[in-house]
Amino acid sequence: MAASAREDGARSQKQGRRGCEHYDRGCLLKAQQTCEECSTLFGEYYCSICHLFDKDKKQYHCENCGICRIGPKEDFFHCLKCNLCLAMNLQGKHKCIENVSRQNCPICLEDIHTSRVVAHVLPCGHLLHRTCYEEMLKEGYRCPLCMHSALDMTRYWRQLDDEVAQTPMPSEYQNMTVDILCNDCNGRSTVQFHILGMKCNICESYNTAQAGGCRISLDQQ
Repeated sequence: MAASAREDGARSQKQGRRGCEHYDRGCLLKAQQTCEECSTLFGEYYCSICHLFDKDKKQYHCENCGICRIGPKEDFFHCLKCNLCLAMNLQGKHKCIENVSRQNCPICLEDIHTSRVVAHVLPCGHLLHRTCYEEMLKEGYRCPLCMHSALDMTRYWRQLDDEVAQTPMPSEYQNMTVDILCNDCNGRSTVQFHILGMKCNICESYNTAQAGGCRISLDQQ
């Protein structure tokens, strides 16, 4: 290794120096923001822990995350249970899951903890990249991991109530019931079957799945 370093140093002298005139390839360098001799600035931002040089993006080093993050720092807090820096408006207002940031994004399968893309916390506590979340909403509204609604669907559920009321089922289906499982409250209930959707009797969500066969009352058979 030492011989290789000397060869690299000799080669660089023949080819011309890179960086400021005080830098020699093959020498032992001390990482710092400026050159001690000529004060050349190597980076507007420098972290002495990560040895990261970058343009000024309001970065800060989070000791709990173990990496530098784009700030400003006062806009974020570190959730010890989720093990991730989150926006201040989520403090005390999100569901925590132990070390959830160490999981990959279920949409793109890329790392969340070290990503430069902001993480979006779903109501169920699972994390997605913000960009992946926005793309997901173009196709659906449910968490890809647990099927819980990824946003407040209350207004849409009430609109669906009106549509169901205005769309009566044929007479042979009017007394048909079905067992359902709610993806939002995890409750089970027996409700009237409807082609547009079946509403949970517990939380009034239409984010449900059929959990049993359909039944028709004896007087209709």
